Amino acid sequence: MDTPMSSTIADHADGTPMEKAPPIEVNEFENLYEMAVAQFERAADLTELKPSLRAILSEPKNELIVNFPVRMDTGETIMARGYRIQHNNILGCYKGGLRFSPHVHLDEVKALAAWMTWKCALADLPFGGAKGGLQIDPAQLSPVELERVTRRFTHALGSNIGPDYDIPAPDMGTNAQTMVWMMDTYMNTIAYASKNVSRHVVTGKTVASGGSVGRDEATGRGTIYNVASWATENDVDLSGCKFAVQGYGNVGSFAARILQDEYGATLVAAQDHTGSITNPQGIEANDLADHVSANGGVGGYGKAEAEDPDEFWKTDCDIMIPAALEWQLTSTNAPQLKCRLVAEGANGPTTMAADRILQENGIDIIPDILANAGGVIVSFFEWTQNRRGETWYLDEVRHKLKRRIADAYDRVQRTRRHYGCTTREATSIAALDRVAQAYDERGIFP
Repeated sequence: MDTPMSSTIADHADGTPMEKAPPIEVNEFENLYEMAVAQFERAADLTELKPSLRAILSEPKNELIVNFPVRMDTGETIMARGYRIQHNNILGCYKGGLRFSPHVHLDEVKALAAWMTWKCALADLPFGGAKGGLQIDPAQLSPVELERVTRRFTHALGSNIGPDYDIPAPDMGTNAQTMVWMMDTYMNTIAYASKNVSRHVVTGKTVASGGSVGRDEATGRGTIYNVASWATENDVDLSGCKFAVQGYGNVGSFAARILQDEYGATLVAAQDHTGSITNPQGIEANDLADHVSANGGVGGYGKAEAEDPDEFWKTDCDIMIPAALEWQLTSTNAPQLKCRLVAEGANGPTTMAADRILQENGIDIIPDILANAGGVIVSFFEWTQNRRGETWYLDEVRHKLKRRIADAYDRVQRTRRHYGCTTREATSIAALDRVAQAYDERGIFP
């Protein structure tokens, strides 16, 4: 039996503070890491992975926990706890986001780090997987406190991050400014770090401080490039499609605007922590983004009707884009979906029980490690530009992103047909194959 869906809606993927932890299916998995391991084990079984590699890849290589003091504006000193999990680096530097949330915990970060390994491998990037988190609510901090805690956390991580070792990026509760503070702190505290060559210690920075154009839209754009590939494969005209988005932060809002403006689809429902809205005749995605920017959420948007949050998943649409937090689609609400496609803009939004229900109901899925890979792909572009001292134009970034997404999508579909498996299993297998090949060729030292 599942834990019922809460009527309190999840955060945006870019960090709008949440009111409650997301609902879980406690009888299937106790935490997100167990689900990540189960997905890996399934792919390992299908590929008959060597026992030695199964053992190596089933656990992170490094798990760092830091506890450090932070002085608040009141003069009070609090203790903050942070994590950095480095899952695997056989393909290259560790790479992964950094989230600030009061609900961050070790197993969550371990799961996200593992998924980053597979995401980077699937996108054919020279990176391994990592993830970080800080147990703190950024909404409760002043700007000065937020800068202070960011710099103090960076100092606590020390040489455990680095431009050719482990490269953080924004995630829930962090943004481009957070990355700039991290970069500056690293440059001023690591003796060998030079202001001229170490900007790529983090990605997702502001453009003025070395970031790449197109990084802000990258995850949402990558999601829609995947949707476009699905539409081409299935002979679907996106200009006649209706879609709904859960989570209207960075990922969800960019996905909605791109799907509307560039492909002609119609947004008919949206949901976030402030409520659910619907308009079968269409919601203007850019106008809604302006409303969210001004008011903090979709709630109160005057050009659509408010609806009971539990009704959101029953929206009559072609495409559903969960772009909030993990475990939002459960076996409680999965049977209610009326769409043709679920494109996972968020990490781990679908439980394995819900996944089985969607498959049984003939609903296609673009899994998270494929659907939202656009962020790490453009982070790789930013890292490359910083290393080379180059600046790419927006059309170049978009073109390169579209090609990598299309290549990854095609590779997954070939894998699916070869193994006769589900698309989610195929994404894991395609990623695992690349990592396993590297181990086969390099061996295990000594």
